[in-house]
Amino acid sequence: MTMQDPIADLLTRMRNAQMAGHVTVEIPNSKAKQAILQVLLDEGYITGFSVSDDIKSTITVDLKYHQGLPVIEEIARVSRPGLRIYKESNELPKVRGGLGVAIVSTNKGVMTDKAARAHGVGGEVLCTVF
Repeated sequence: MTMQDPIADLLTRMRNAQMAGHVTVEIPNSKAKQAILQVLLDEGYITGFSVSDDIKSTITVDLKYHQGLPVIEEIARVSRPGLRIYKESNELPKVRGGLGVAIVSTNKGVMTDKAARAHGVGGEVLCTVF
């Protein structure tokens, strides 16, 4: 059976692993997932990730905790296959008044809402993280 929304699957696996207290979580590999994880790594929400070179390639995500609590309090999908959400650079959402991050897919790559505003580009709002 094919997966309808691989990005939602990534976010759900990370959310479930953190609720269970796991240190790592494995997910199927794709370039889009790697781009999202790179943004999460740059923003300090995860410790790291590595890609395996097997026949069915997987990504192992190292989750980050602070004083026993997950660093990611809330991670939610915004745009989905049934309802895509596109915003211009001046309309990009500010998550929790700028404390969180919205991950945006632009024509210049996957980046945070702050970086997209700085570059003056809009795009598809993939998810929000706080």
